[in-house]
Amino acid sequence: MSKIVLKGNIAFTPTKEKFQIHKNSYIIVEDGKVVDICSELDKSYKNYTIQDFSDKLIIPGFVDLHLHAPQYPNRGLGLDKELIPWLETYTFPEEGKYSDLDYSRKVFSRLINELWRVGTTRSGVFASIHKESTKLLLDMFIESGLGAYVGKVNMDRNTAPYLTENTRASIVDTEEIIKEYMNKSSLVKPIVTPRFIPTCSEELLESLAGLAIDYKIPVQSHLNENKSEIIWVKELFPNSENYASVYDDFNLFGQTSTIMAHCIYNTDEEIDLMAKNGVYAAHCPYSNYNLSSGIMPVRKFLNKGVPVGLGSDISGGNSLSIPNIIAGTIQASKMAWINSNKELAPLTFSEGFFLGTKGGGSFFGKVGSFEKGYEFDALVIDDSSLSDINELSIEERLQKFIYIGDDRYIVERYVKGRRIEKPFD
Repeated sequence: MSKIVLKGNIAFTPTKEKFQIHKNSYIIVEDGKVVDICSELDKSYKNYTIQDFSDKLIIPGFVDLHLHAPQYPNRGLGLDKELIPWLETYTFPEEGKYSDLDYSRKVFSRLINELWRVGTTRSGVFASIHKESTKLLLDMFIESGLGAYVGKVNMDRNTAPYLTENTRASIVDTEEIIKEYMNKSSLVKPIVTPRFIPTCSEELLESLAGLAIDYKIPVQSHLNENKSEIIWVKELFPNSENYASVYDDFNLFGQTSTIMAHCIYNTDEEIDLMAKNGVYAAHCPYSNYNLSSGIMPVRKFLNKGVPVGLGSDISGGNSLSIPNIIAGTIQASKMAWINSNKELAPLTFSEGFFLGTKGGGSFFGKVGSFEKGYEFDALVIDDSSLSDINELSIEERLQKFIYIGDDRYIVERYVKGRRIEKPFD
């Protein structure tokens, strides 16, 4: 049994309403899970390995619920375009390169290193359509020690010719990956990934749902990101009530654990269906701004009980930093507040932090908090140079780090109780 104790200023959000703060305290971890937090160390823990981080902050690791691994080289490119032109001009040509495993390895090693650098300990990841490249990404995440759901993208229509799959081959490849990786790691798992409704035939959607249900595998896709996309879906499925109902009709909407990214233009009926089915919304504010998509009304989703996490959505989003995205999420909520005649209250700091930790982390299980029994994903933050002028509370120090800090202030990273060093040279 591995046993460790970390001492420092411990901060986390068991609920979105407020922080739980333990100043100058000890957090006890056994076999990768939190056992207790105490101000004085009981003698029964005296023989445990103790890491004294003095006045530093100890917080949960960040969770990125939505990103595209093969788009990593495109960060910062084409962000003056809307979604569909951006996909056609930049994204699809880049994603066509991943039949080359040497190129894939080069990109993935840099991506995973940067996730480590910015303090992201768990991720929901889209790969490309390529089976072997997807397997490589799964293997590299396993090697890194970071947690992830990784999905081979499925597309058999309405995309570039070099990304249009044979329907049967797409299904066979997806099942092969599921079988090979569903029990290979406790931290890295496959996830069924139809790119979005317009690029998937009815046969493909139906078969992917069958795989998800038969193997008890989660699902990730996109929903209501762009108005032209919504019109397109209605043209393809005129008999469906709305975009969400298409997924639901094909058993890809909460029949197993499900993430839907963006959710900017959801109707009240779609939000109600997400709440009923327990479907997660991955809020990606940077991408939504960059591609002129819109602003997701996060408060409406929270009010209706929809689970919400945050996503970088690289490369639509230009930053992998979840602290940046927490700040962006709070800022976006203020615009939604103004646009709703001040009906949708803006998010508080604790709510934003919750979404970037436990909100998205709950998709992975007991992740994103320091409550008893939770897996110990953690960051140690040395914010001494940010808070050395005026005396601040622990919550104020954390707020400063989120808004004006960066990865240089992260001194240690833990995933499931294991200290993680930079994965790749």
